Amino acid sequence: MLRLNCFFQANEGRYDEALQAAMALTAKSQSHQGCKAYDVFESATRPDVFMICETWQDQESLDLHAQTPEFVEYAGILNDCGLLKIEKLEF
Repeated sequence: MLRLNCFFQANEGRYDEALQAAMALTAKSQSHQGCKAYDVFESATRPDVFMICETWQDQESLDLHAQTPEFVEYAGILNDCGLLKIEKLEF
């Protein structure tokens, strides 16, 4: 299994747009093949930060997810709205 912790810090004035994209991506991704968990968590201490936490069955499932139209669309919005740092863990 794979876990991705995607930490997002929004550019000034772009948090709401980014969060909406993350929520839309989450809603779509939860039904993707091999998705075990997919959620968004807002920071309680920083108003410009949230995290997307994903768990995938295997690398193949993650690769297929990254090729979906919704991933391309919403990941593009996130990239335009701020900085994304991804931690990948295998277990």
